[in-house]
Amino acid sequence: MRKWTIFLFPVIIVFILLSFGFKPVKVSVPEALRVNGPTKVLFPNHKTILIKTRTLTAPPFLGTSYNGFKEALAFKESQGNYFTTNAFGYLGKYQFGIGTLELLGVYNATRFLNDPILQEKVFQTNLSRNKWILRRDIKRFVGKEINGQEITESGILAAAHLAGAGNVKKYLRSYGKENVNDNYGSTVSYYIKKFSGYDISHVAPIRNPRIQKI
Repeated sequence: MRKWTIFLFPVIIVFILLSFGFKPVKVSVPEALRVNGPTKVLFPNHKTILIKTRTLTAPPFLGTSYNGFKEALAFKESQGNYFTTNAFGYLGKYQFGIGTLELLGVYNATRFLNDPILQEKVFQTNLSRNKWILRRDIKRFVGKEINGQEITESGILAAAHLAGAGNVKKYLRSYGKENVNDNYGSTVSYYIKKFSGYDISHVAPIRNPRIQKI
């Protein structure tokens, strides 16, 4: 009898624990912490990730939207830093030169460098200006291939940001023979390829747009 008691006692204990110790606990998540839809930025801005032995800096992931276009271009220009000036005097997140700023109605470089909202306005204003200048070339060349690369509107306008609309016209109309580059060696063809396929169709072409009251 004692042997059966010794055997049954731990079995009874386990049965009791299983009956009371493993019931699911209901947790209430505060409304402020709930995620009810997709977030705008799907990857942390300027997050550093380690892949094996290499460290890479990742830009924000925003897909092929207008925001994706401008953030990818900004990352290439300055890694998205509003407050930087490069060795050649180009300013801010999108690396604008003084001449372009004055053309758009901005004459105070210090204010521009310290005003992210103004920098975003200048970027879109310049995009509208380039889209007006290149409107015929966009209509003529989008969908065609030059140097093995399909031409897209976003690629054309990214290249115009790099080298100016005039040099992009030369590249397109020479079918890739006149391929200028900037001081760091980036070419018109490189930007056309790297920034192809973004949807910036909502950006209106505007003749001689300017930032007001700066």
